[in-house]
Amino acid sequence: MDSAHWLAPEQEREIYDLHDNAPDDSGYRRFLSKLTTPLLDRLPEGARGLEFGCGPGPALARMMEEAGMRVSLYDPFYYPESAALDQRYDFVTCTEVVEHLHRPHEVFRELDCLLKPGGWLGVMTCFQTDDSKFANWHYRRDPTHVVFYRETTMAWLADRLGWTMEVPVKDVVLFRKP
Repeated sequence: MDSAHWLAPEQEREIYDLHDNAPDDSGYRRFLSKLTTPLLDRLPEGARGLEFGCGPGPALARMMEEAGMRVSLYDPFYYPESAALDQRYDFVTCTEVVEHLHRPHEVFRELDCLLKPGGWLGVMTCFQTDDSKFANWHYRRDPTHVVFYRETTMAWLADRLGWTMEVPVKDVVLFRKP
């Protein structure tokens, strides 16, 4: 999206405050399991991770902790502790985050720096797949969504950053740092 149409941070926060992503909501947990299930299959017990862009209710972090992982939180609005960005992790998750990035390439480079060698980055976002339906696509209509991705975009990022890439289920990408 052209930056002239971006919301001010206060307006963004107001929209995020309307989201109902409670950590105990079984439907939301089922939705997040599209990412957590394949990621957990690839992680050693007790791996240390970061939920990047966790929002006010870090449900994914709780799910990962219930599976024996250790998880730190970072969100520019709700958990802005920059110390979390000074660590290195076995995994980083971004669920429904990358479509909000004003500087996506810079943030993906930052995410790469957060990963230890052999670490995993799990991304979940709704892939744009049909140009003819883009104008009416529900995902595009969210004013906080400023960038959209295709699976080929993710492959381009993986190539540029030297990662391997898997798409275990629709709208989920697992990157691995060598």
